[in-house]
Amino acid sequence: MKFLSNLFKKKIGSVDDILIYPEGRRFYRDAHPIRKTMIDEDAVKIIHRLHKFGYKAYIVGGGVRDLLLGRKPKDFDVVTNATPNQIKKIFNNCRIIGRRFKIVHILFKGKVIEVSTFRSLPEHRFGKPVEDQDYLIKRDNKFGTPQEDAARRDFTINALYYDIRNDSIVDYVGGYEDIQSRQLRVIGNPDISFREDPVRMLRAVKFAVLLGLKIDKGTSKSIKKNVHELEKASSSRMLEEYNKIFRTWRTSLIFQGMAQNSLLEVLFKEAFEKERRKNPDFGDKFLETGVGKRLVIADKLLSEREELTPQIFYALLFSDLAEESLTKKSGGHLVASLKQSLEPIFQRLGTPKKDKERLIKVFASQERFTHIEDDKASQNNFFRKKDFFYDAFYVYKINAIADNNDKALQSAFFWEISLRKRPVLPNSIGGGGGRREGGQQQGGRPNRGRKEKEGGGGRFKDRNRKGGRQNGESAKPQPESSSEDSDFNESED
Repeated sequence: MKFLSNLFKKKIGSVDDILIYPEGRRFYRDAHPIRKTMIDEDAVKIIHRLHKFGYKAYIVGGGVRDLLLGRKPKDFDVVTNATPNQIKKIFNNCRIIGRRFKIVHILFKGKVIEVSTFRSLPEHRFGKPVEDQDYLIKRDNKFGTPQEDAARRDFTINALYYDIRNDSIVDYVGGYEDIQSRQLRVIGNPDISFREDPVRMLRAVKFAVLLGLKIDKGTSKSIKKNVHELEKASSSRMLEEYNKIFRTWRTSLIFQGMAQNSLLEVLFKEAFEKERRKNPDFGDKFLETGVGKRLVIADKLLSEREELTPQIFYALLFSDLAEESLTKKSGGHLVASLKQSLEPIFQRLGTPKKDKERLIKVFASQERFTHIEDDKASQNNFFRKKDFFYDAFYVYKINAIADNNDKALQSAFFWEISLRKRPVLPNSIGGGGGRREGGQQQGGRPNRGRKEKEGGGGRFKDRNRKGGRQNGESAKPQPESSSEDSDFNESED
């Protein structure tokens, strides 16, 4: 049967067989709202300079998509037929980066604009799909035409070119119509696309949630079919994607989408294995699970300008496993029991050593928060000075809220009401002084001075935080309003 199936699959003869509009369909000013004045002025300068030297150049990817969706792009990427070495001869302020595909970063004060060369299609795109063939792209330094470059991108919404010369959008793949109909669709055969780059399956769910799109049936079906291809993805790239998700303020909804599309059968599978087995509606009822409740609370805290590190999110995902490990410990070897239980998971995920050690300390210290006696003030102060205290406290607090545990909530109240300073958190996620995904503010070291209780569960609002509530202004930031990161712009594919 497999032989017959492969025999009758359509063979792609040329790039034109993949494209919806092989000649390129142009949408002019009267059909869309994008104008050159909306584009970063330095990106415009780069394009003008490339034109001056006789090269084609367009704005591509997430910047075009976000403007069509009425969102504010975080950055703008440029695509051209000039090769990286030719670009470097034109611009002094640039560097060539990348191993899988060479791209150019042009440096300006306070920002970087990415310039890539049109890429060609992998040769296997022109043959019959083979069921057991490994299509994972490891090297991809072959240059091509605008048509080939559009055909080899991930989703139609990310394959639109904006031409600043006449404010027109060039569409080869039907991306303009998909944006109008709010649909997320893979370019070409989704089975091949996801086997070329399995991370695209995770990005599909993320885009759908953050951009308010519906994944089309063919793409969704292919995700569920190829989910185990994610085991081939590099651990470093997956960790990078997870950390981006944690910065979106919509981690709970993205994980719900991952559950609905069977991705959690591979990703963090240990954390969800029992829940999936006992709950046939696991995907649709994900937010009612223990992990789902914790992620909802974490997203809410971020929206209230709290700061959460990536390690806090990882701890929330594995809290149930850690608790189960601690109940089974023998001879009082708490840390050893945690390591024995979690080390195989850390190995599979590729968790860095420093993060593994920190997570073990976070889990091992959870019971310490139940000790709130005033006569142990010196011990409590010593505990607060630990470098992992902040992460450990928020994991304890979020679990207490999720479990609706009154006793634990009182303990959390004790520890938070006496908190006067936070440690410097270079990798924190939230509403402090840096930038969060999508252009919002995050990071930094806020002033925790005066606090007031804001409802139950030990949650507090910081009255003196920079960028927070002052003179009657609303302290709650706006939700995600712009592109999530440069990964929206296809620069990694």
